[in-house]
Amino acid sequence: MEKWVNERLSSSERLSPSKIDVQIKNILSPDRIVFVSQSAKRDALVELASALSKAPQVKYAKELETEILRREDLMSTAIGRGIAIPHARISSVTDLVMAVGICKNPIMDFQTLDDQPVRLLIMIAAAYNQHSYYLQTLSRVSSKLKDEKLRDSLLAAKSSEEAYKLLIA
Repeated sequence: MEKWVNERLSSSERLSPSKIDVQIKNILSPDRIVFVSQSAKRDALVELASALSKAPQVKYAKELETEILRREDLMSTAIGRGIAIPHARISSVTDLVMAVGICKNPIMDFQTLDDQPVRLLIMIAAAYNQHSYYLQTLSRVSSKLKDEKLRDSLLAAKSSEEAYKLLIA
């Protein structure tokens, strides 16, 4: 899966922005965009999983945290360019949902492909039966984050609402 996401990240293919906007609006809300204060990978993932678990689509917070950490132990979700996309499909998630972590301190202990510290975390949780939607979401999010200006603007955002507007623009 990581290879597939990386191919999409480096591909010159462009997806329709309107499709991306609709999808992001449907799976993200400003209250799930957090400014992560942690500088260690595990702590940052736990902090973001806590924010994501407040979404009504997530029924069991502890299961989400456990599965995100388990997935990260299996293989790093860092895809380069300062981005990591921790993700999991879980039976207790009723619909695909996303949270965004903007790291105020670079996270150095991700195993990144390009040796850049992680500064943006995009956490995605989906139900088991959402495989196609899940893969499409991973692809669209990684495609949108190819834009260096967007990444820089997200890192400079002063509020969750400002970051949300950037992601849905």
